[in-house]
Amino acid sequence: MLEKLQALEEKYEELNRQMSDPDILSDPSSYKKLAKAHSDLSEVVGKYRQFRQVTAELEDAQAMLDEPQDADFEAMLDEEIQVLTETKERLQEELQVLLLPKDPNDDKNVIVEIRAGTGGEEAALFAGTLFRMYSRYAEVERWKVDVLSNNATELGGFKEIIFMIEGSGAYSRLKFESGVHRVQRIPTTEAGGRIHTSTATVAVLPEAEEVELHIEPNDLKIDVYRSSGPGGQSVNTTDSAVRVTHLPTGLVVSCQDEKSQLKNKEKALKILRARLYDQLQEEAEREQAATRRSQVGTGERSERIRTYNFPQSRVTDHRIGLTLYKLDLVVDGDLDEIIDALITADQVERLKETIDVHHD
Repeated sequence: MLEKLQALEEKYEELNRQMSDPDILSDPSSYKKLAKAHSDLSEVVGKYRQFRQVTAELEDAQAMLDEPQDADFEAMLDEEIQVLTETKERLQEELQVLLLPKDPNDDKNVIVEIRAGTGGEEAALFAGTLFRMYSRYAEVERWKVDVLSNNATELGGFKEIIFMIEGSGAYSRLKFESGVHRVQRIPTTEAGGRIHTSTATVAVLPEAEEVELHIEPNDLKIDVYRSSGPGGQSVNTTDSAVRVTHLPTGLVVSCQDEKSQLKNKEKALKILRARLYDQLQEEAEREQAATRRSQVGTGERSERIRTYNFPQSRVTDHRIGLTLYKLDLVVDGDLDEIIDALITADQVERLKETIDVHHD
């Protein structure tokens, strides 16, 4: 580990030198690339320097303890050694986490797809609750939300809503939200006051840039039609709604939210690109059986990951056995406690894997 950290520090210093090179300074795209690499290394290098300093201080304190000292000074040294030892161990653990391979998608924007599952109108209302929850969370994080496509119901729920969240690290924070979300509550549509269980599925896809995934125009079949609102009535007098079919895979995306056909086509292609990119990633993971599916749950879309129990104000994440009694805050976008716990559980699993590999 220390050799790897030493090499990263040398690389960091080299990037420092390159960034002050006049040729680089006059080339914005090269500078931006170097600045990004420099920024990515700054946390681990800073932590490594702290670790080195604490290690040196610990060695000095232990060397002083080997020499004859008076009782008071010896007691003070003992205390200092204990604090430094604990600090060194904590820094070592933090460095191990920072050295874990980074998910290349972590910095990306995301496309989130929420679909009502079992439970009829109540499931559609729950899909609306989830959309509001993620929108509020995005607001707290100062991320931008852009609805790409939605199929609303007359009571204000959604059979399906697809939206994009743009912001630094959006995928790293939201990637564990994919799966089946379950709600237990007394529906507003239920006069008898019985608790119903409904579900909605969430899929979180990293945005795929055109440079990462080029789609051949000949592989697309594009149909235009008139958009319709709840109940099927026509909303527009022009053919602004767009349906894009990717012929090689049979994937179909429809968009009708915008009044402009061009904007609907752009949004449909964004969704299509993200879905194709996601498919390619899943295939790559299946081929490399050694590459793990996230151990925080199976990562399968059909897996039930979380239950929101309204009568008891309880939310439970089944993958990590976390239960919180603050459901009103969670559905209002207070997701950090759950997300942080999921990220920590994932890091623990990955650390275990690296240790197992070294032992093998």
